[in-house]
Amino acid sequence: MKHVYTLMLASTLIASPALAHATDYIADTTYTIADAENPAKGVLKGRVSTSDGKPAGFVTVVVRELNRGTTTGEDGSFFLRNLKPGNYTLYISSVGLKPVEKHVAITGELGTEINIALEETAHQLAEVVISDKRTQNDKPVTLSKLPIPVMDLPQAVAVIGQATIREQQAQRLSDVVKNVNGVYLASTRAGTQETFAARGYGFGNYNMFKNGARVNSGTFPEMSSLERVEVLKGSAAILYGQVAPGAVMNLVTKQPKFEGGGEVSMRVGSYDLYKPAFDLYGPVSGKVAYRLNGTYESAGSFRDHVSSKRYYVNPSLLFKLTPRTEIVVQGDYLKHDFTPDFGVGTNNGKSIVDVPRNTFFGAPWQYAKTQQSTGGVTVKHQLNDQWTLNGNVAYQKYKRDYFSTERLQFTNGKLGRPLGRQLNEEDYYSATFDVTGKIKTGSIGHTILAGIDGDRYKTAATAFTIDATKGITYDTLSLTEPDKYPLRTDMPNAVANAITISPVNRFGGYIQDLVSISEKVKVLAGVRWSYVETGAPEKTDYKTGAVTKTAAARYDNAFSPRLGVVYKPIPTTALFVSYSNSFTPNTGFDVDSVPVKPSVIDQFEAGVKNDFFGGKLSANLTVYKIRNSNLAQTAPFDKNGNPNTNTNIKALVGGTTSNGVEIDIAGHPVEGLDVVAGYSYNDIFVSEAIEGAGNLFKGDRLVNNPHHTANASVFYTFRKTALKGLKIGVMGFYTGDRPVGWNNTTTQPDRMFNVDGYTTLDLNIGYGWKNFSLMAKVSNLTNEYNFLVHENYSINPIPPRQFTATLAYRFKYGR
Repeated sequence: MKHVYTLMLASTLIASPALAHATDYIADTTYTIADAENPAKGVLKGRVSTSDGKPAGFVTVVVRELNRGTTTGEDGSFFLRNLKPGNYTLYISSVGLKPVEKHVAITGELGTEINIALEETAHQLAEVVISDKRTQNDKPVTLSKLPIPVMDLPQAVAVIGQATIREQQAQRLSDVVKNVNGVYLASTRAGTQETFAARGYGFGNYNMFKNGARVNSGTFPEMSSLERVEVLKGSAAILYGQVAPGAVMNLVTKQPKFEGGGEVSMRVGSYDLYKPAFDLYGPVSGKVAYRLNGTYESAGSFRDHVSSKRYYVNPSLLFKLTPRTEIVVQGDYLKHDFTPDFGVGTNNGKSIVDVPRNTFFGAPWQYAKTQQSTGGVTVKHQLNDQWTLNGNVAYQKYKRDYFSTERLQFTNGKLGRPLGRQLNEEDYYSATFDVTGKIKTGSIGHTILAGIDGDRYKTAATAFTIDATKGITYDTLSLTEPDKYPLRTDMPNAVANAITISPVNRFGGYIQDLVSISEKVKVLAGVRWSYVETGAPEKTDYKTGAVTKTAAARYDNAFSPRLGVVYKPIPTTALFVSYSNSFTPNTGFDVDSVPVKPSVIDQFEAGVKNDFFGGKLSANLTVYKIRNSNLAQTAPFDKNGNPNTNTNIKALVGGTTSNGVEIDIAGHPVEGLDVVAGYSYNDIFVSEAIEGAGNLFKGDRLVNNPHHTANASVFYTFRKTALKGLKIGVMGFYTGDRPVGWNNTTTQPDRMFNVDGYTTLDLNIGYGWKNFSLMAKVSNLTNEYNFLVHENYSINPIPPRQFTATLAYRFKYGR
């Protein structure tokens, strides 16, 4: 349970704020304690318990005057030494607990152990303590915004905590996502980013969040900075507006702690991986805490001539202004320079080229340089025991400078290597404000969430003229006759010729109410209104200075309702059904030259959540149907009734349907054993189609979506034998057969091909001794060979068998 110490202070920020019941401090008896071995120094020790006599584990104990603190152990005990004689004030707190103050006099006289009783029961305390040892149905998730237990939420939720991220030595977000059933890595275009999908729908920028604010998905997020990863499956449009319906993901970075400590580590691995990292935290004063973590990473690749360097830093501050008010200020900066790699390519877009896994078809000079900075301020204030205000403002700056050969497609064994040059920048501003509270109307309870949010994107894309004397085709190579064509190695000349600025503004308001009709029956109902203004892109020509609008501005709005019912026949079982919808703005115009309205996507979901064996194991089942019954397609006829060939004239006449089932199992059935397993079936296909230029074919499965995925993870820690401190684990992940390429259309009917399914196995072993830990992992143990496919030109082999090891030293101070 050591990892709980790392997570505990974060619960003061991320557990549901409306569960907190902070009131005025409770001052109590004065105690006298001293150090028997050194009368000039005092030892302060004690035990904290709940009102029903149970140990209050992982509660913060701070000596205000010294800015020193600690956290109670699982048995509720705490210990501080080397305290100078004097009068001190102990502050005992945790989110969801009524803070307690104790006055302590440290003298040269030997005293007795302090016993401190909180007003909460052990059950109340358990509701707000966050740790990996809780079941999936117990873990709080900030993405839901509503301060209710996950068991009462009519939606599937997954939370991957820091202990799992650490023990599995997660290097990229895809390593973490393997623990989330039904969410899968869809592609890695040129190795420049990871693209995920869930329930048949891909994540874009709109479905990825960091600390509750949207974040650009064009980077590889840093895993060493994360406290946890939250996944809210299904539609989240009522909370976040314009999001794809499959799932949303929130990356929660490490939070400041009033207990001083930290960690330094060194990771090494196959293909010249070197990654030193640090993590420091502690109090600045009795009301201010800090955290600072960062890392440097240098790595080669199993692919020839491919390398990577990363720099990352993540500072944050926590201000406990009053027992009811806290402010968190946090930011991070990531710089990642690496070699873009389009993989092995395809034969005429119909099959994958059969070449060795390490074969690199790029040029020696190509590069991608990505920078991302984020910053945010979160404010939480309790108006009283029932109502809480929450506010968040955030800013993100994203930039990618990219120049590479790309779009590998072999025709008759010959490839003309084209060139791509990009310089993209994005400024993103967002603000949210909401209020949560609880009221009663007679015997019926209400948990209410109401809020507003707004954000603004401003993207800048620079266009280039490449190698004006030779065109954008770099050169030609042959698979069958490698020496037939001379290959270029020089870097072409690329001159910026224009820049296009594209603004997007969005605003929304929402309200939800969880109606507790009884302990067994709860109804969650709500609605959101969203407004999206897609500004007219403005292109500035660098040579002439002329500014032109490349498209007209458009304005969209939509309502997103939500209704769910939860029935709990017993406290450890919940059955739920729900309906929600989301929307997707469209491009193009109808036959009357009016902008096409957004497509509304309906989602129906039902399931059962179970906790067994006193909370040691959870087993959940979810089924769903997602239906887009007004998919925009090329209109069959123009305004005059003639056959239409203009693909910009559209009608909401198409349809897609996604059906699926998910099974999740997670828990700790016996001491030392951690188990996570899941299976997902999804079938997403074109359910309605009409004849028209560029329209889809009815019955086609949408590309990059496997029917079957499965995951399993089993870790065992030896605790009571001579092997105490040893941990071993095995992870398996299965991705089924899937169609790749582009979906067939009436104008391009032969663009899809299939890729076989594959299974990877990872073997983990670790050992902890005092403050040291050593972890080792062999990934892809069986050396499985398969591919991640983006459209039909970026065909990247999955990594082969690799070895990784991490040596870490963790420490605490002020004890």
